[in-house]
Amino acid sequence: MAGINKVILVGNLGRDPEVKTTESGAKYARFSLATTESYKDKSGEKKDRTEWHNILCWRGLAEIAEKYLTKGSQIYLEGKIRTSTWEDNGQKRNSVEIVVDTFTMLGGARKEGVVTPPAEKETKIDVVPEPEEDDLPF
Repeated sequence: MAGINKVILVGNLGRDPEVKTTESGAKYARFSLATTESYKDKSGEKKDRTEWHNILCWRGLAEIAEKYLTKGSQIYLEGKIRTSTWEDNGQKRNSVEIVVDTFTMLGGARKEGVVTPPAEKETKIDVVPEPEEDDLPF
């Protein structure tokens, strides 16, 4: 049986997307996403716990993130966990990131300090990643 690597997150961007282009011309965007859960401790006091996630979007999703997402934007995303390990000056480093398959903007759109009121329904943008050259069926 094949494994499943699926992540679903709802959170707020911790910073504006940082968009770059690879040497081959593919755009990608990176940003942090905060997810917060609330719970009550032993004394009944409400506590919040925030997790920070490193997010990576490719191609069309990166372009949409660049155009519409800013720090504080709330989104729903689906993707997969990817881990990386490398050496930096003799020290072993690790990184965990979420590679996005699709995301939905929640609430109003934000750009340059202007907030557009939310529509009656959520703004949903699903972008199917463009196939890699090796994935072409011919």
